[in-house]
Amino acid sequence: MGDTAEVVTELDGLAASTVVVEAVTEDHAVKAALFERLDAVLADDALLATTTSSLSITQLGAASGRRDRFAGLHVFNPVEKMDLVELAYAPAASQPTRDGMQRLCEVLEKTAIEVPDVPGFVVNRLLFPFMFEAVNLLQSTGVAPETVDACMKLGAGHPMGPLALLDFVGLDVALSIGESIEAEVPARVRELVEAGRLGRKSGAGFFDY
Repeated sequence: MGDTAEVVTELDGLAASTVVVEAVTEDHAVKAALFERLDAVLADDALLATTTSSLSITQLGAASGRRDRFAGLHVFNPVEKMDLVELAYAPAASQPTRDGMQRLCEVLEKTAIEVPDVPGFVVNRLLFPFMFEAVNLLQSTGVAPETVDACMKLGAGHPMGPLALLDFVGLDVALSIGESIEAEVPARVRELVEAGRLGRKSGAGFFDY
């Protein structure tokens, strides 16, 4: 990797890339449409990855036109502090693809762990029911969001409380992930999404920003 990075705003600017990591909205149709455009631009041996944390890697790989050169590469927020990258593959992924994604994570100074291609992979499949339970506690007891988060940070060593983390992820994204892993999404989350309080990106969620 060089010392400088070039920012481009057109897909044609990615033509020489050896690895492209997609990070658009958590919607299969939106991602598939982008992959179709990328497939026409990228070299035949270029690798394509998605940062999804809830959609099927096998299905997205099929939509990409690069079944053997496709991977799920799920980073965690806040990215600059979290070491883990979950790597997920469809059965068609080649060994060079797996090796290439592992090398990319090493260059990024992240720890890559291969996980099964199931909704939520490992972390979100376990994490989102926990965060949703924090919302349920909020609603059933009237406890302040600051109290819940402070308890989990100080008592469980979490770098960010569950409610602040939901805001950081985006409550619309959390809702989508919750539905994909078939978790019971609290009514309060749906109410906030409907009200446009999506978390940090909208300036308000469980907290105001």
